Amino acid sequence: MAVIVPAGPVEHDVHMFDWDLVRGTASVHVLVRLAEERGMSAARALAGSALTAEAVRDTDATVTARQEVTVIRNLLARFGAEPGLGAEAGRNYHIALYGPWGLALLSSGTLRQVIEVALRYLDLAFVFGRLTFVEGAEQSKLVFDGAEVPMDVRPFLAERILSGIQTIGRELFSAGVPATRVTFRHSAPGDTSRYREIFGVEPLFDAGEDAIHFASAFLDFPLPQADDWTRAGCEQLCRDLLDRRRARTGTAGAVRNLLARNPVALPGHTAVAAELCLSPRTLTRRLAEEGTTFRALQDEVRRLLAEELLTHTDLSCDQLAARLGYADAASFIRAFRRWTGRTPQEYRHRHA
Repeated sequence: MAVIVPAGPVEHDVHMFDWDLVRGTASVHVLVRLAEERGMSAARALAGSALTAEAVRDTDATVTARQEVTVIRNLLARFGAEPGLGAEAGRNYHIALYGPWGLALLSSGTLRQVIEVALRYLDLAFVFGRLTFVEGAEQSKLVFDGAEVPMDVRPFLAERILSGIQTIGRELFSAGVPATRVTFRHSAPGDTSRYREIFGVEPLFDAGEDAIHFASAFLDFPLPQADDWTRAGCEQLCRDLLDRRRARTGTAGAVRNLLARNPVALPGHTAVAAELCLSPRTLTRRLAEEGTTFRALQDEVRRLLAEELLTHTDLSCDQLAARLGYADAASFIRAFRRWTGRTPQEYRHRHA
């Protein structure tokens, strides 16, 4: 979809991170290799994650974001003093690791289309937190927002995503998309040579945001492997894969099914536990073991229904609030903004 460049900057496609969505093992495999290159065994790198080296090598297996964070913490506990460790990890995330998501990027027509496709299916990549594209007349940027990410791993993840963006850019364009400016919120290490090697510029540390800037002129350059038919097929694969991964199983799936029966009057924690023949305490424990909470599932059901209704109906915010069991439109709008970073009107306009 073509986007007209306005006089001032404009933001596109804020991605809200889903901690409960499973992901492929490729990212953890990269982290384990990084650890092994530094003399740390795979078993030590995976300690506490409930993952085995065999499972990480299984391309059909999945992991959770929380398991990956455990591996990152193990890596940082041993090698956290190494300057630019996250940036070094990022340049090992080659586009071939990303499956249909990577193929969709490779077959896109322009960098603008790459960004649109990437953000649309970002849950299939190895990104934590949110990613925003801000387009300007001369300069554009991709901004990483790690507000949802634990503080101890945030610098590593910021470096990894910005370096990974550079890696993908080089593989899409033979000469890459030169970064004109790179900023990090965390403080500079003693040696910044690795950053200069990876990004081609000296990053600015202690900045207000984690971001990578590039010339807007690159947005509409044609890509060498553009193929609309291939891209459309890969996007369908991305949609199917996300649908499968978002389909909950186990106790969380049973709870979500019960909640979805009547969103106007969502049953409470005790009522759902009784329906499942569990004590409230056991229900809480089982959901925790599956990496979620009762409140998170309530929000998930309401969010999915709200997005469907906004996309496929003309219901007003007052009508949507009533359908979803909110006391008034203001409460619904606050909740929707918390889930998506947008108002319902903004969401509807974007998905019209």
